[in-house]
Amino acid sequence: MERIRFFEDYVVGEVRETTGRTITETDFVVHAGHTGDFFPHHMDAAWCATQPFGQRIAHGTMTFSIGIGLTATEINPRAFTYGYERLRFPRPVHIGDTIRSAVTIARKADDPRRPGHGQVVEVVETRNQRGETVMYCEHILLAERRAPVTGGA
Repeated sequence: MERIRFFEDYVVGEVRETTGRTITETDFVVHAGHTGDFFPHHMDAAWCATQPFGQRIAHGTMTFSIGIGLTATEINPRAFTYGYERLRFPRPVHIGDTIRSAVTIARKADDPRRPGHGQVVEVVETRNQRGETVMYCEHILLAERRAPVTGGA
């Protein structure tokens, strides 16, 4: 769904939540194949049963990819991803967990290199079915301004 929003249209504190997605063994296998990460933590159920976590744990990169992918419900031709910061995985994701993401507009700032854009920082928290945070990051968007900043601002 296309939703045109300029920098000025983003509201600090605004929250949107995604639908859920249940993680499957196929997700683990496909992600391992894409990345080449066949570490036993993700692929060896028998070995994992002997470890403190007791079962296979999702790749952090898979949790990030799916958690962020869930947020891709708006297409805004006036904004694009500049990057991600503060990426953390405070709890593991297991096969059978259902995750969903919440996006909160945390702050806005001028972009010193691009007077026609501003930076919008979205906090993305992906949680499991128990409400536990399994992934946290800050997504930085460059959003076009209606009118460029002039002068020393």
